[in-house]
Amino acid sequence: MKLENVIYCGDNKIWLKKFPDKFVDLIYLDPPFFSNKHYEIIFNDGEEIRSFEDRWKGGINHYIEWMRERVFEMHRILKDTGSFYLHCDWHASHYLKVMCDGIFGYNKFRNEIVWWYETGGIPQKDFSRKHDIIFRYSKTDNVTFNPDEIKENRSTEVLRRIASGIPGATRSTGLYRHPSDVWKIPSINAMAKERLHYPTQKPEALLERIIKASSNKGDLILDPFCGCGTTIAVAQKLNRKWIGIDITYLAIDVIKKRLEKSGFKEGKDFKIEGAPADEYSARKLAKSNKFQFQYWAVLKIPGGIPNEKKTGDKGIDGFIYFIDKRKSDKTGKAIISVKGGEKVNPAMVRELVETIASNKADFGILITLLEPTKNMETEATKQGYFEYMGRKIPKVQIISIKDLFTRPIPLTLPTESIVYSYRGNRINRKIVDLPFEEKVKPDPRDE
Repeated sequence: MKLENVIYCGDNKIWLKKFPDKFVDLIYLDPPFFSNKHYEIIFNDGEEIRSFEDRWKGGINHYIEWMRERVFEMHRILKDTGSFYLHCDWHASHYLKVMCDGIFGYNKFRNEIVWWYETGGIPQKDFSRKHDIIFRYSKTDNVTFNPDEIKENRSTEVLRRIASGIPGATRSTGLYRHPSDVWKIPSINAMAKERLHYPTQKPEALLERIIKASSNKGDLILDPFCGCGTTIAVAQKLNRKWIGIDITYLAIDVIKKRLEKSGFKEGKDFKIEGAPADEYSARKLAKSNKFQFQYWAVLKIPGGIPNEKKTGDKGIDGFIYFIDKRKSDKTGKAIISVKGGEKVNPAMVRELVETIASNKADFGILITLLEPTKNMETEATKQGYFEYMGRKIPKVQIISIKDLFTRPIPLTLPTESIVYSYRGNRINRKIVDLPFEEKVKPDPRDE
């Protein structure tokens, strides 16, 4: 089992139990906040959706017990010199503090760090909430801590007093001060260059401060709720080894693309564990979790963007967008439909044809768990072609999950014109200025 520069896909409790004792130098976790918010970027049902939709049927007691099982394992695998940073907010911070005291020990609590930012809404009957809490714990007093790596600039007033030379004006000396437990770091706003449109994304500056303070080059960093991979990206930049765990294929795909964008290659510089690697494991995923299977299948298609709407999606599991200058909005569109059942029939093709027409799409792709029947292929062939840049793209194309593991995937696509995106309904307009069928709703946290 490889234990560095690996992204593990699945329940972190299961993966954590497989790790050896005392081998991680630093743990940072940004778990669900018990916020009762719905993050549309992630979908699923049962236990997993609560990890990302952040709604807990059993209330706060259920949430804390869910967290306790995982933090207990994190304590076990943390080195005696290691640090544990738990990121939370007002929803459950007081409950989480008591829980962590019980696992690490009250006397091993080291700091309550206040991350102060400017974004957020303005409630009519409350003070504006402008901070998160980060609890810092250690297992022993022999803990790695590098304050000189994160020294803070002294205030203009203190520097003025130092410069005055007046005895007793201040006891401070030098341009910098020992780091405090209040960190003013901008959150990810709508104009931030590092923004990935991932709803719980934290700024790289925040993770850089934590990693520099509590680890050294070559140390191993763990983020068991790694989301869009900010901890991984910063650890890589600071020459640390890392492990990330997340339960959704969306997060895994975002991290993979983020690393590849920085020049790192899967298989050479990092590894992904837990994602389907063959037809057998894909079938297991389809049987255990149909939504995650659909998401995974869509992301295997070049340019595939999963449909975030999972109820009433009318058979649309994903899209492909591409440039088509012949159209008034300059945007072409394909529909992706995924069928993970043990039965296939021509009605699935006819259903996709209707969906293509009703959504004014140019063509469609049907992905099936089983091999398509001859009647299905005949029905697809009857639909003809979509003419694009001197090529004929079949209006309906059918592939099975077996085909998803072939290179190249046997599809005819407008490859050179596809608009890629980390997230559905988010097109990078800096790369291609295309109108879009739905306007992106503003994030209230950016107000």
